[in-house]
Amino acid sequence: MSLAFNSLEWGFENFVIWLPLFFCLISVVYYCLAIYSAIDFLSQKIPAAPNFYPPISLLKPLCGLDPNTYGNLASFCYQDYPNYQIVFGVQDPTDPAIAVVRQLIHDFPTLDIQLVVSDRAIGTNLKISNLANALTAAKHELLLISDSDIYVGTDYLKTVVQPLQDPTVGVVTCTYRSKAEGWIATLEALGISTELVPTVLVSRKLEGMTFGIGATVVLRRSVLESFGGFAAIANYLHDDFHLGRLPASAGYRVVLSNYMVTHVLGRESFSTFFQHQTRWNRGIRLSQPAGYAGQIFTFGTVASLLFLLTSHGSSLSWSILGITWLFRFAMAWTVGVKTLNDPIVKKWLWLVPLSDLIRFAMWCAGFVGNTIEWRGRQFKLTSQGELIEIEAIRLEARI
Repeated sequence: MSLAFNSLEWGFENFVIWLPLFFCLISVVYYCLAIYSAIDFLSQKIPAAPNFYPPISLLKPLCGLDPNTYGNLASFCYQDYPNYQIVFGVQDPTDPAIAVVRQLIHDFPTLDIQLVVSDRAIGTNLKISNLANALTAAKHELLLISDSDIYVGTDYLKTVVQPLQDPTVGVVTCTYRSKAEGWIATLEALGISTELVPTVLVSRKLEGMTFGIGATVVLRRSVLESFGGFAAIANYLHDDFHLGRLPASAGYRVVLSNYMVTHVLGRESFSTFFQHQTRWNRGIRLSQPAGYAGQIFTFGTVASLLFLLTSHGSSLSWSILGITWLFRFAMAWTVGVKTLNDPIVKKWLWLVPLSDLIRFAMWCAGFVGNTIEWRGRQFKLTSQGELIEIEAIRLEARI
């Protein structure tokens, strides 16, 4: 069958051929919306109050060593901020991260740095247990939670606290760009900046921020306590998501800061990448099923290739592919280069289609199964996104 413009056949028997075209058109609309959302985000102006620097406690959960662990953690010690404290939480007394923290205490003697080592667990998510233990040493009402693989500039704290001038703001969070080593990590970083971050910006524009991002979550202790504290999310995989969702549900505003932190990715094997993506995708599918399924409308690169195949390389399909890819690259450039100023996107923009194909495969795989591996432990995910350790399930079965 020819699919030239002068011989279109729109019958039910050709549904499989025309369905990819529909997804291409929807994807182009999405790309335009993402571009508009990025421009809107760039125009966001949060006035800085020169005297608004409330005391703040930084909670940093640690487990093992990340790439550039010392440099990442030290970047939080160089803050141009009058009064802040850093509390590092570690569960295992033999964890190698303890030596790094002790080195930081030695290198920054005038900074208030606390180390809390405790194996107390309040749930299956040990990161949240770690944060709960660190909270016992926090001195201030304002809290900042950030993952250990994040690097920031000296103006970080002064910038991220500014939205909290407004008492209706309950949470401030940050998006990020990645620094990567090796091809696999580079492709992951490219996907983060050109696929993940656009969905965040679109969500912000369409419905407002209703979730947190692990790169940074700033909130008052009173807000944390209003929904039950860390105990309320101690069994959930996507704890950062819930740190924004629960305050938003209680009527607080969640603000996406215009500060971009850096996420440091080291060299990784494909198996490590696959485990990470599987954990992420299965967690989102179970905690946000509608949003996860809706991602099908963002894979225009894949849809255009499918249309090219199903229409046997017709002139129309080549035109659709060209238009779809043009808007895809425009969106990737607007978000990755213009918004995030991401050097990886600047250098490897031409690899976006390959990144899309890989992420589509990972997305499809996310629909299968409900088990994950995290920090060497095996878990089963419930329909609500809660973590149940498989070893505990086996022990119960034996009793």
